[in-house]
Amino acid sequence: MLAVTVIAGILFVWSLLALRLSRWSITAPIAMMTAGIALTAGSNPPLHFELETTVFEHAVEVILALLLFVDAIEVPGRILGRERGLVLRLLGGGLPLTLGAAFLTGLLLFPGQSGWLLAVLATVVVPLDLAPTASVVRDQRIPARLREVLNVEGGLNDGIVSPVFLLCIAVAVESHDVHADYGEAMLTAVEAAGWALVTGLAVGWTTGWLLRKSWARGWTQTSAMRLGVLAVPLVAYTFSSAVGGNGFVASFIAGVVFGPAVRELPETAVELTDDVVTLMSLALWFIFGQIVNNAFWPGFQATVILYALLAVTLVRMIPVLLVLTGAGMSRSDKLFLGWMGPRGVTSIVFGSLAVIELPDASADFVSRVMVITVMLSIVLHGLSAEPIARFYARRTAKPRPPAAPVADTRA
Repeated sequence: MLAVTVIAGILFVWSLLALRLSRWSITAPIAMMTAGIALTAGSNPPLHFELETTVFEHAVEVILALLLFVDAIEVPGRILGRERGLVLRLLGGGLPLTLGAAFLTGLLLFPGQSGWLLAVLATVVVPLDLAPTASVVRDQRIPARLREVLNVEGGLNDGIVSPVFLLCIAVAVESHDVHADYGEAMLTAVEAAGWALVTGLAVGWTTGWLLRKSWARGWTQTSAMRLGVLAVPLVAYTFSSAVGGNGFVASFIAGVVFGPAVRELPETAVELTDDVVTLMSLALWFIFGQIVNNAFWPGFQATVILYALLAVTLVRMIPVLLVLTGAGMSRSDKLFLGWMGPRGVTSIVFGSLAVIELPDASADFVSRVMVITVMLSIVLHGLSAEPIARFYARRTAKPRPPAAPVADTRA
C-alpha cells in the first residue's frame, strides 16, 4: 500500500509541474523511473518489489496487453492509406532488418552466448516506445508527415515483434534442458500464437459489433461505453490465456479488428482505457527503477554498453536508411526516422518476462542489456528531441523578403 501511495504522490507532483519539466525533457516516465531508482536503492530500501513471481509476470502481461490494444486501435487508417508505401517499408523491411542487425551484433559482441538467447535479446531491444519522448509526436515544428508515420510505426511494431519474442523465448528456455526438444518448443509457441490469433479475431469482431449496435440503437450511454471498451482487451487476454494462447498477442489482434468500430462510437470511448494504460505504464516505470538498481550496480562488461549503444543507434538507423532509399524523402527526413526510435515499456516488459522464464545467468545478462539500452535511449533520444525540433523549425522558416531598394536622392 505504501508503494501505491508513493507512486500516486509522485505522479501528482509531476502533474503540477508537467509543463515546466517538459522544457528540460523530463517526461512522466523519466520522473517515475528516477523516483524508483532513488526509493529502491541500498541494502534496506524504503520500497522493494518481488519481481520474479507469477503475479508480477501476469501484471506486466496485462500492461502490455492493454498497451498493444490501445496502439492497435489508435493507428489512424488515413495515414496507412496515405503513406502506405512508407509504412510498409518501415515495418515490412526495416523491422526485420533491424531484428537481424541486433542479432548479428549480439553474435559479434557476445560469442559465448547461445544463438536463441541472442535472438531473445534482439526482440527485447528493438521495439519502439514513444512515451519517453512523447513531445516529438506532438511538436508542431516537426513535419506532420514524419510525426504521423513515426506514430504508426511505434503503434504497430511491438505487436509484430510479440509473436517473434514468444517463439524465441520458448526455444531459448528449452535450450537449457539437456533433453531439449526444439521442435516441440517451436510447435507449442506456434500453437499459442494461433490460438491468440483466433481468440483475438473473435473477441475484437464480436465486441466491436455489439458495441456499435448498442450505441446506434440508444441502449447505452457514454460512461458505460468507456467501461465496455476497457473490457475488450481484458477479455481477449484472459480468454486467450484460458485456451492456451498468448494473451497480449490476442489483445493486439483484437485491437486491430476492433479499430474500425471506434469510429462509430463516442469520441471519448477509448479515453478510460488510454488513461488506465498510462497509469499502469507509469507504475511499471517506477518498478523499472528497482530493475535498474538490481542490474546496474553489480557491474557489467563494456560490451554490454557497446551493444546497447549500437542497439539504439546504428542497429536501427542503417536498416531504416536502406529501406527508405528511393522513397523520395530528403536525407534529413530519413535520418530523423532512423534516429528517433526510443525504447521503453515494451522492452521492459519483454525483458522482465525473459528474466522470469530464463535461468539465472541468462536472465541477468538479458536484464543488464535491457536496462542499459532503455536508459541510453532515454538520455540520447530525450536530449536530442529539442535540437531536432529547432532544426526543422529553421528549415521550414520562411525567408524574409528582400528590402525594397532605396532611391538615390543625391543631386
